[in-house]
Amino acid sequence: QVQLVESGGGLVQAGGSLRLSCAASGRTLSSVAMGWFRQAPGKQRDFVAAISWNNGNTYYADSVKGRFTISRDNAKNTVYLQMNSLKPEDTAVYYCHAYVVVGRLEYSYWGQGTQVTVSS
Repeated sequence: QVQLVESGGGLVQAGGSLRLSCAASGRTLSSVAMGWFRQAPGKQRDFVAAISWNNGNTYYADSVKGRFTISRDNAKNTVYLQMNSLKPEDTAVYYCHAYVVVGRLEYSYWGQGTQVTVSS
């Protein structure tokens, strides 16, 4: 089992920056991939960014490519989301996600979410 603890959300002005953190605890496997999703009021939860734990490959939604950067700290079992050039449409609750594959079994874990608000 994996537990995810998020931090770093807050209120910023358009064009500003913010960094989110997600610390994972519990049994960590080499097959883990981690990422971020976001959900605005009345909208579905959408993919934002992901990183492979073993090889470091990164993936981004088109809406954030070039503005957001996902990174990892293996020693701390922590994933970060650096958000630059923030826009009002980035306002949402951001959720950390862990994807674990053990043989043929697949598991998904979610953090509690952290609010990001971008003022215009």
